[in-house]
Amino acid sequence: MTTKNLLVELFVEELPPKALKKLGESFAGTLAASLQAQGLAAADAVATPYASPRRLAVHLTGVASRAADRAVQQKLMPVAVALDAEGRPTPALLKKLAALGADASAVPELKRQTDGKAEALFLDKLMPGATLAEGLQKALDEAIAKLPIPKVMSYQLESGEGPDFRPGWTTVHFVRPAHGLVALHGADVVPVAALGLQSGRETHGHRFEAAADPVVLQDADAYAGQLEREGAVIAAFEARRAEIARQLAAAAAQAGSELQPVRDEALLDEVTALVERPNVLVGRFEEAFLEVPQECLILTMKANQKYFPLLDRAGKLTNKFLIVSNIRPEDPSAVIGGNERVVRPRLADAKFFFDQDRKKTLESRVPGLAKVVYHGKLGTQGERMERVRAIAAALVAEVGKELGCERLPVEVDTAARLAKTDLLTDMVGEFPELQGIMGGYYARHDGLGEKVAQAIEDHYKPRFAGDELPRHLGGAIVALADKLETLVGLFGIGQLPSGDKDPFALRRHALGVIRILTEQRLSLELEPTLRAAAQVFGERITDPTPALSDFIYERLAGSLREQGYSAQEVDAVLALRPQRLREVGERLAAVRAFAALPEAAALAAANKRVGNILKKAEGAVEPRVDAALLKEPAEAALAEALARVKPRADAAFEGGEYTESLRALAALREPVDAFFDGVMVNAEDAALRANRLGLLATLHAAMNRVADLARLAA
Repeated sequence: MTTKNLLVELFVEELPPKALKKLGESFAGTLAASLQAQGLAAADAVATPYASPRRLAVHLTGVASRAADRAVQQKLMPVAVALDAEGRPTPALLKKLAALGADASAVPELKRQTDGKAEALFLDKLMPGATLAEGLQKALDEAIAKLPIPKVMSYQLESGEGPDFRPGWTTVHFVRPAHGLVALHGADVVPVAALGLQSGRETHGHRFEAAADPVVLQDADAYAGQLEREGAVIAAFEARRAEIARQLAAAAAQAGSELQPVRDEALLDEVTALVERPNVLVGRFEEAFLEVPQECLILTMKANQKYFPLLDRAGKLTNKFLIVSNIRPEDPSAVIGGNERVVRPRLADAKFFFDQDRKKTLESRVPGLAKVVYHGKLGTQGERMERVRAIAAALVAEVGKELGCERLPVEVDTAARLAKTDLLTDMVGEFPELQGIMGGYYARHDGLGEKVAQAIEDHYKPRFAGDELPRHLGGAIVALADKLETLVGLFGIGQLPSGDKDPFALRRHALGVIRILTEQRLSLELEPTLRAAAQVFGERITDPTPALSDFIYERLAGSLREQGYSAQEVDAVLALRPQRLREVGERLAAVRAFAALPEAAALAAANKRVGNILKKAEGAVEPRVDAALLKEPAEAALAEALARVKPRADAAFEGGEYTESLRALAALREPVDAFFDGVMVNAEDAALRANRLGLLATLHAAMNRVADLARLAA
């Protein structure tokens, strides 16, 4: 059967830019998958998605005009219902066969098979393959229905076909009004319909710069080339994105040898979804605006104007920016001038907010926090601030035991008291993304010192996966206190994440706590820290420590697996729920080194066996051994080996040498194997049995200080 390439395009009004990439991928993927499922396209058919501001399209290779016929076996009914006592077909069977286009002559060919409950009759028949028109109609309907549309529009059709069509009254629901449908199988139009449109071969290019309108497509393979030549449109999202990135780099180099545009993948995606024929130009603004914090200027240019600010080699903002225009005039000065006029008021607003905010100190804004509701059950931002201060003070008292930093308590308390005050500033009111950042600038302006300013700025960190951590200990403590207050408070009132819903970003906060404790090497113990934070809330909440501790260990386990540790390694370490999370990395390294030893597998299996024996023992088993009751040579040898190895392993453990601690245990393999070969643990004599269980309990305790080695057993 011959095949041809297929092209399907929906031509619409401007699609929502932040959703365009997903819409294009979904449309192409669903349509291709449906045709493959119907046997009209091979499993290795290549689907190429196209998505521009005014079109969704897909090019699919190797599509047949008709699917191959296929043999199917259809269950009819139980034999007891289909045949009478003499084996003749019943009226029910004949009626069923007639509905399937067969008659009584087919009865001898029916197969008897058990369907799991009773013997039934089955009919083998050949189903004709779907035509491309039928299959594509089904695939197109499915692709449109499954589009991840952020918000559906309703509009009325002005033209259409069919007896039920009424101009201006027939309503369509779609992401944007659709104006054209193309369906080409090679050079042939496939007759399908969607959204009140009939398929054809005409599409449209750029609104202003197309060389031809409409663009009459020659065949499926000519789509991208014709649109670029005649329609002045780069139809493929990725190709357009790559072209914009290329032009951004070239324009930056032309504007200054050491200049580079701000890296922002989300902005690049959004701009790609806004233009069909990108043209990057260089704009400028007055250098006086550079007195405003560059984060403010960068954010307003990116968020409001979709510009790419230019930075120098040191990462400092310059007064130049890149414009991604959708037109290519011979003289671009008007386009550049227009954009420069548009950005100026935005920058002026930012300067005004910055100047106004600095007229009030952060300290003077503290009373205003009492007027801002944080949560209906947890009070105001003022109350929250006091809780963060209390938690931070407890953390300082604990951490300060080993560090002895004299200024730390004052710096941490000042930062914790003022950290949320920038929420009341005009700049953060306009740009919420700048909270914390602006607090740092205003703290410097108020003369609070660099340590306090950095702690205020850093207390939201890490904001996302891979984000940097607070720059110094004070900032780390304030950030930790802020995240603990959020987690403990919301868990304490039952506001837990559910499925993919996490409105308070508690998963992100938990990962932030984990990273601060592990990467900044804080010696805090997790559950005592959670309980101390819960006490700060008084009667407002129920102590959430058990559930919250589980939640944090689950996040930690997932994070470690993403870092490349095996599930066995992670389970072995976290089964002991180590309270100092900073030790987890060293324990994992020790487990990995132990697992590589030739004795590891046997010891892990023995450890698992010991654990099972101790679980089945009646009552609690004390790890205690009476040498006088060691009757068998193998148990005496194990006790002697334990007495020799355990002190060395314990000393290494106490010194944080976890790898050495586990390596010392390797010497126990032979005496452990000999013990299980030659000693009956559950002896008739109660005293002997208790002593042997005590010996195993001593062994179990010695082997499982770094990790639960039984988790390494196959």
